[in-house]
Amino acid sequence: MYASWRASWTIGLAGLLLASCASLPGGAPSNRYLAKSAFDARDHLPPPPAKGSPEALRDREIFLGTRPLKDTPRWSLAQADNVEERILEGYACALGVTPTFETTPKLAATLLRMSRDVRSAVAGPKLKYRRPRPYLSAEGPICVRRSPGLTLSPDYPSGHSTWGWSVGLLLAEVAPDRSEAILARARAFGESRIACGVHNASSVEAGRMNAQNLFTALKRSDAFQADLVAVRVELDAARAAGPTPDKARCEAESALLSRPLL
Repeated sequence: MYASWRASWTIGLAGLLLASCASLPGGAPSNRYLAKSAFDARDHLPPPPAKGSPEALRDREIFLGTRPLKDTPRWSLAQADNVEERILEGYACALGVTPTFETTPKLAATLLRMSRDVRSAVAGPKLKYRRPRPYLSAEGPICVRRSPGLTLSPDYPSGHSTWGWSVGLLLAEVAPDRSEAILARARAFGESRIACGVHNASSVEAGRMNAQNLFTALKRSDAFQADLVAVRVELDAARAAGPTPDKARCEAESALLSRPLL
């Protein structure tokens, strides 16, 4: 239990960075992989759909069409995925093992460092476009509390989607034999924001694009490449040692993932 708490605490720091990214202008945190001049997400991400465009109308239709998910298993998964400090637990079934602070400290440290690059990649476009969240212009329940902080945090791109896809890309890189399942879970992690009603579908799709652009830049970093090698060795050992995640939970999750929202 202590090891699990330490893992949650470490990855929770990454979640806190992302949760605050939309409201904190200014310089990026220190100890990132990339210098600020090396990657600016605003240069790589197109603007959100224009108001009244077919794409914006599609977003509204998807928001309204997914409101009946309230109180279904997919709604519950969206609520679980909202808790960013549980992200590695969310990938456990896809990985075949649940990483912990003690068994995968290098993975935890690499994700924490990468989260600082993700934070910057999310904050820039959010502050540039300031797109309102979908529940502010259409009626319907959302799966989390309607807090002022959530309302003030712009919709585009989705920070959870950017973070979830970034983590998925990293895990797929270090566990290539599980890459298909990992990326399916990464996609679902973003789609949970649609199910939850807190992001438009195009903002979730932009989050995946944002993460892919960032990851391409990260792979040009020698420090990141060195850490990937160390994480792969560490994760291979953890997977060999086990234990495997709960079978019933993984079967239920697999059934949900077989029905993607988009």
